[in-house]
Amino acid sequence: MMRDDLVSLVQQMIDRGIRFEEAQREFERTFISRALAKTNHNVCKAAKMTGLHRNTLSRKISTYKIKKTA
Repeated sequence: MMRDDLVSLVQQMIDRGIRFEEAQREFERTFISRALAKTNHNVCKAAKMTGLHRNTLSRKISTYKIKKTA
């Protein structure tokens, strides 16, 4: 099911002319945002959840300008 959804999403992105780098950035930003939301923006917990080092995650949060949502 999830694999089918992913295949469909990738096909839609390709059909719309979205380049790999843009797709990768959007996936990463969304993945990190969701992990942060699930952990109430706890960077240490989100780092463990995503498998990223806390410093790497903090850098990516800054790069993508991810803000805590209410």
